[in-house]
Amino acid sequence: MNAPSGRLDLSRSAVPRYIQLATLFRRRIEGGTWKLGQQIPTVDELAAECSVARATIRQALDELEADGLIERFRAKGTFVRKTPANRLWCDVEADWNGLLRSREGAEIEILSDTAGIPGGTIPDSIGEPAPLYRHIRRRHWRDGQPFLLADVYLDARLSPLVTAEDLSTKTALRLVSGLKGVQVVDARQTLTIGVADVESADALQLPLNAPVAFVHRAAVDAKGTLVLVADGIYRGDVVRIDIKLK
Repeated sequence: MNAPSGRLDLSRSAVPRYIQLATLFRRRIEGGTWKLGQQIPTVDELAAECSVARATIRQALDELEADGLIERFRAKGTFVRKTPANRLWCDVEADWNGLLRSREGAEIEILSDTAGIPGGTIPDSIGEPAPLYRHIRRRHWRDGQPFLLADVYLDARLSPLVTAEDLSTKTALRLVSGLKGVQVVDARQTLTIGVADVESADALQLPLNAPVAFVHRAAVDAKGTLVLVADGIYRGDVVRIDIKLK
């Protein structure tokens, strides 16, 4: 029933302690440490574990109760009433077919479209750069919430084959996959974890330094030319990565 022991340092953040603890306790319910229908530790037990006053624990539990996650019973204790809604609806695909598939319910907003970008100035990647690229910055939305900010660099020689509708409906790699005369022979995806800077935080409606996932995708044609680079920044609070190991 109890979480792993260890002294919490709640002084490293300006966020009120009860809010930090409410987030911790919410995560315990979400992750299954505190299971649905289970009685959670008492206020005294949690105060001892977290090295805070009982009043701080009560404030944190008030937050969970307001969200309907727990229910308190006099002389019986506090029980998990429900689990938080699943927010991890944005899957970063790990296979070729998945990367070509558009995300259901997503809308793509074109923020900028610039031609004539020299090949030597685009992000480093695999293959040989094309002489010039078309740079499209796109923002992906779902249910009124932005979840991906992406910079797409397309070999300028392929630009006439890509329509305005393609840019607003297709995933990055699908922009070049299936184009007449283009054979993608190598494609790579690299993911790293970081935090949102001022620009990406504003575009994705996130707090500064919120967790994000940086995804770099690249495609090379049969001539060894880097025909597409897509650098995306995903919101960390909605992204999920599933990889089949065998």
